[in-house]
Amino acid sequence: MWDRQIPELTRTWRVFRYDLPGHGGAPAEPVASVAELTARLLAVLDELGVQRFGYAGCSIGGAVGAELALRHPHRVASLALVSASPRFGTADEFRQRGVIVRTNGMEPMAAAAPGRWFTPSFAAAQPAIVEWAVQMVRTTDPGCYIAACEALAAFDVRSELGRIAVPTLVVVGEQDQVTGPGDARTLVAGIPDARLALVPGASHLTPVEQPAAVTDLLVRHFSSDWEDGSTTLLAPVPPAPAPAPEEAPEAPPAAPASEPEPVPAGRPDPYDEGLKVRREVLGEAYVDGVLAGADELTGDFQDLLTRYAWGEVWTRDGLDRRTRSVVALTALVAGGHHASLATHVRAALRNGLTPAEIREVLLQTAVYCGVPAAQAAFETAREVVRQETTPQP
Repeated sequence: MWDRQIPELTRTWRVFRYDLPGHGGAPAEPVASVAELTARLLAVLDELGVQRFGYAGCSIGGAVGAELALRHPHRVASLALVSASPRFGTADEFRQRGVIVRTNGMEPMAAAAPGRWFTPSFAAAQPAIVEWAVQMVRTTDPGCYIAACEALAAFDVRSELGRIAVPTLVVVGEQDQVTGPGDARTLVAGIPDARLALVPGASHLTPVEQPAAVTDLLVRHFSSDWEDGSTTLLAPVPPAPAPAPEEAPEAPPAAPASEPEPVPAGRPDPYDEGLKVRREVLGEAYVDGVLAGADELTGDFQDLLTRYAWGEVWTRDGLDRRTRSVVALTALVAGGHHASLATHVRAALRNGLTPAEIREVLLQTAVYCGVPAAQAAFETAREVVRQETTPQP
């Protein structure tokens, strides 16, 4: 992705590029958080004897750059964030991508990449580059793609931007529909020493679509802001996942209508962890909607669910989330709770179960819970699976 920048950059700096796990032929060892991606990168740099460096990253590479500047400020001399955001879309969107890939493979993501990454005029004029992008996504390891989606789903540094203390260049394509000018302005407004560069005639993969402009911006930025004579610039390859179209940030979950009951002294309150897990499993939009609709009558019940069902049980180490979803599906079928079953079929897909595995769970319930109960469950599950696994146009 950075091929057109390398000749000019290597005139002055020693340049390292890296591939994300499972991308570009790199070993398929999934990493499900930006923090762990950053730790792996630093481990490689430690092996190479590189202590302080400038960093340029595009898309999820920009997320790694922000993580470096926040958690390891002594390592970063200067920073360039290209087509980046302090929060990429919504967690729900990225977790649904995992559902689609587990069900349909990488082809839907590959087919959608050109429309997300390039302007229509560039795509029409450069079919070979478009095919390169499609093949890059198509050949990405599905497990690593899903892990990258999970990493972006959990990434949110909006409240921490003020702690990025290195000179930062923010570059965005004028027509970027993924991490657009609004996201770039949020970065610039939050980072104390940041400058914005808006590149005309470019969408999400700005270094590919407008290579000369990006090269010039990087050279000028790193030349003017280099502080200690370091000689390393990192330009990471972006991930296959193209973040979802730009949306307004989601509102934080509404507090229950009534005051939560106090937790006994000396015991940590499980509410916050329960809310985090509840949103991850059931979806942010769903949980936020339920909590926003809580009133004087139902607020205490929602607090009970969050604190004890999610904060006390779903957070336990004894079972992983996939297994807990299997148990939940079985119990809901046995109890005839079909309204809740739909919610937990969605949760099971997000927790990594495939439609085939859900089918096997429901077949098993036909034996132990009764054919009528299983038949109703299959009808509910079929509609949910169809909605969740159909790629969006």
